[in-house]
Amino acid sequence: MLEIPLRTELCVYMFIIEKEEIMTNTKKVLIIGAHGKIGKILTKKLKGHSDFEPTAFIRKEEQKAYFEEMNVPTVIANLEDTVENLTPAFKNFDAVVFAAGSGGKTGLEKTMSIDLDGAAKSVEACEAAGVKRFVMISASHSDDRTFWDKADMKPYYIAKHYADQMLQNSSLDYTILRPVMLTDNEGTGKIIASGSAEKVQEKIAREDVAETIVHVLANDNTIGKIIEISSGEKQVKEALMEMV
Repeated sequence: MLEIPLRTELCVYMFIIEKEEIMTNTKKVLIIGAHGKIGKILTKKLKGHSDFEPTAFIRKEEQKAYFEEMNVPTVIANLEDTVENLTPAFKNFDAVVFAAGSGGKTGLEKTMSIDLDGAAKSVEACEAAGVKRFVMISASHSDDRTFWDKADMKPYYIAKHYADQMLQNSSLDYTILRPVMLTDNEGTGKIIASGSAEKVQEKIAREDVAETIVHVLANDNTIGKIIEISSGEKQVKEALMEMV
């Protein structure tokens, strides 16, 4: 029988422990609204990041193929379902990103069902499933009622405002990101991050919002913060570090 030197056994043991620790440190992230524009970009970014394992929360079976091509697992569920039925989909994740939205052409009912109640149910389902980290994609000026009256999307801002409030009153380790008007332009990797909606610019690329989400997930100093974001002159990581 071949005898393995004690030192060799110890090295092998330490290698296994270190490997397990690396695997344990990888955060499993559930992306709600993964088939949306920001959701798709975010999924790709997290898939290519060694610290994260994304799972796509989608509504339709036909959306599954897009994520299978990236080798990203999916959960098929509906935000209009009950909290009790949604909760199993949230189990065993380290973080949840709420990037879902009803869209601009679906009407008031869907805005209330998805942007408000869907977000509220997601918060409740996280608490029931034992998930602590929650990143909400909200909207700039969501706390400014005078701004809502000037906007064409007042119900949308109302929905975002109260969804944000519910998250703030929950037990979750939240970060609320409030981007300004979204564009499909190529991201620059540079933003403004501020606690004030008056200090940001008018637009931001969806790619830069997704990049900001990645950095927020990696930075626990953003917990408990509401962050207004727009395009800017500072690298995402630097802008966030200065703000928090």
